[in-house]
Amino acid sequence: MVWLALLIVFGIVIGNIMLIKHTAHMKMPSLKQRHLDELEKQKQQQSDDQP
Repeated sequence: MVWLALLIVFGIVIGNIMLIKHTAHMKMPSLKQRHLDELEKQKQQQSDDQP
């Protein structure tokens, strides 16, 4: 029973490490870029609303 618990914990740890390695090269957009994207979406919605 203890071995099963250890295997589960070990699997979770290894899975998390692999997930971190996989996502490490991905970069989040900067706050400035996200703000510009939101402004662009708002402008697009406003132009879509007008007939």
